[in-house]
Amino acid sequence: MHADLSRITHRPERHYSAVVAQQGRVQLDADANEQTAIQLFQARTLAADLIGAHGGPHGATGFKIDLRGGPHELDDLVIGGGRYYVDGILCDATRPRPGTPVPTATAPKEDREDEEEAADGDTPSAPAASETWTYWDQPDGHRDPERPGDRLPSQFPYLVYLKVWERLVTAAEDPALREVALGAALPDTAARAKVVWQVLPLPASELGLDGDNPPADDIRTAFDRWAQQAAAPGCRLAARSERPDHADDDPCLVAPEARYRGPENQLYRVEVHEGGTAKDATFKWSRENGSPTFPVDELDGTWVQLASLANDDKLSLHVGDWVEFVDTGYASRGEAAPLLRVVEVDLPGRRVRLSDEPAPGVGRRPELHPFLRRWDHQEAGRKTVRRGDRPGRLRHGAVPVEEGGWLPLEDGVEVYFEAGGSYRTGDFWLIPARTATGGVEWPTDRARRPLLQHPSGIVVHHAPLAWVHGEQAVPDLRFAFRPLATGIQAADAAAQTQGSGGVGTLSTGAAGRVGPQQPRSQTTAEAEAQVDEQGVAD
Repeated sequence: MHADLSRITHRPERHYSAVVAQQGRVQLDADANEQTAIQLFQARTLAADLIGAHGGPHGATGFKIDLRGGPHELDDLVIGGGRYYVDGILCDATRPRPGTPVPTATAPKEDREDEEEAADGDTPSAPAASETWTYWDQPDGHRDPERPGDRLPSQFPYLVYLKVWERLVTAAEDPALREVALGAALPDTAARAKVVWQVLPLPASELGLDGDNPPADDIRTAFDRWAQQAAAPGCRLAARSERPDHADDDPCLVAPEARYRGPENQLYRVEVHEGGTAKDATFKWSRENGSPTFPVDELDGTWVQLASLANDDKLSLHVGDWVEFVDTGYASRGEAAPLLRVVEVDLPGRRVRLSDEPAPGVGRRPELHPFLRRWDHQEAGRKTVRRGDRPGRLRHGAVPVEEGGWLPLEDGVEVYFEAGGSYRTGDFWLIPARTATGGVEWPTDRARRPLLQHPSGIVVHHAPLAWVHGEQAVPDLRFAFRPLATGIQAADAAAQTQGSGGVGTLSTGAAGRVGPQQPRSQTTAEAEAQVDEQGVAD
């Protein structure tokens, strides 16, 4: 999450159930964020334990898939509205209804004239509102029909599945989050975590299944195996702080024995840019967790008109900085376009000139809220290369991954990539650096050796939806569950006279039947037999 954070303290393995505030203490963002993380973890774990890996409520199960196509157009999928839970995470496919505008008769005269011109055919009318999403217009899919890789497979069969993860949204991407009463000179306030879902196809060849229509259980088993491999992290990193060679030349802003030489506390973010094996993978890093962002008002070639520049000089843009051009579609697709270097800054005009134009399809649509994200790595110059080291060479603006050795970031902070890793775009690690200790916060063993850690994210979840093996042939692979609550039956006269103190001996079953009181403790087999007898389960 690219937010201006001090650190992330939530550790599920420590089994904390709540954050308890104390009087007269400093309030930190990490404490409030950990309380939110604890509640989310508990709620989603409970939902997954009760529902299972995935499922939807009976009567409102979302993401029903129907194939829609034609001889002269691209195939499409209709995504039914409703709710579905994946590993306890709620995914809502309900399409918001459009609002109702003020009637034309009460609108100003100039607005009525514009509407009359539009009705005459000068402007095409908007399409009728739909109650369902489709493969091409799903809210976070951002599929492009012009990209062959985005189209549905041309050969049957294939699996349609749900991909779910969370990403952070700030006021740079959603201006409605900013409180305008605070003024443009002040920074934004809290960010938001958003559940992102995408309906995507998976060719049957990747599941290793034979036949056009194998049994549903075989499809689910093969998909679970594929999903586990797709979600499993394939790389590890360690971090440490070492006294840099130039420490004696620095002014004494921190203790002379400090290994971390930065003048301020920082939260370093190391993020994979281009994925693949070590020979192809690159990474970028930020000392501010990637939080410095600059909303874009207009793009003209290599010149970018910004909505604002940071008031703090250390958080602003300078010549030589590397930036990533981002918008909602780019972030949702998880792409890795080349990073761009700032070559000129026009402070009075709030403009910057970049080393090249942004990648096609990024930053051209204002409704996707484009912005620049600043990264802090730099290409190593010959004067900073130590004896025996190779001069740094960036690849598409990012740092090439080198495994099996310590790589310096800055001010004594170093990272180590484990050999044999497989990297995915967006994988990241967070490294808090503190001036009070002159080091970084990173888990170590008893000998104080840094421990290798899997990425902190991105955590991706998957669920199968449908198996498409021909026209009008879409077997459903979803699960559904029924509510637990039922009506309370009124006790008859005979039941009221039994027992003492008004305590009856009859109980109302889950299906509304009245019968003998069952023992409170049952074995699993007894409970399942009772459920089957009462007809609760389908």
